[in-house]
Amino acid sequence: MAEPLLSLRGVKTDIGRYHILHGVEFDVPEGGLTMLLGRNGAGKTTTLRTIMGLWRATAGEVRFAGRNIAGLATPDIARLGIAYVPESMAIFADLTVQENLTLAARSGPPDQKRLDWIFSRFEALKRFWTLPAGNLSGGQKQMLAVARAIIEPRRLLLIDEPTKGLAPAIITNMIDAFRELKDGEASLLVVEQNFAFARQLGDTVAVMDDGKVAHTGSMAAFAADDALQQHLLGMGMGEHQ
Repeated sequence: MAEPLLSLRGVKTDIGRYHILHGVEFDVPEGGLTMLLGRNGAGKTTTLRTIMGLWRATAGEVRFAGRNIAGLATPDIARLGIAYVPESMAIFADLTVQENLTLAARSGPPDQKRLDWIFSRFEALKRFWTLPAGNLSGGQKQMLAVARAIIEPRRLLLIDEPTKGLAPAIITNMIDAFRELKDGEASLLVVEQNFAFARQLGDTVAVMDDGKVAHTGSMAAFAADDALQQHLLGMGMGEHQ
């Protein structure tokens, strides 16, 4: 069996006096998309932020491409080919769409072929290219946040709730973009509450509960097991579209 691209073993994270992660363990295979699911407060966002070095693990290993990155600074982790899209989006509201994407392209001006592909999925970014990003709607800002992460090829994408607040048509475009990425250049670890989205895109799944991983496996098998969904999530995937 091939070595996973990302592997968490015994990861604990404390925030102040609060113990948030209690020995998190799961793998993200090379290629494809892993869904990170769980109830609110289960530790999903903390897990992404710990992988990215924004919060420091107090114990355990975060291995990326065979290397323990748990002690690295966030810029060094990013330089290894990992991009993070937070739920807050973290775009530069006073800069234009163009300037936001140009800043995210570390190796120079964005490649036009890459831009054309992004515009084919997120047409609004082309339409509002010269406008301040703060003028965009919530859904358009989410498009921009994702576009910043993929403006250059990345080996691993960490994305927190990409469909939150998006219209169905935009979600469809997001699904198409993520499908192309996971079938081509990137592996993805996605936190998502939209179970229809998770079912369509997920290859593997890790389900968190109270700061630990309670289940891992294939998304297809998890989506077919309503009793397990009820136990771990408090609802079946068919109940939440």
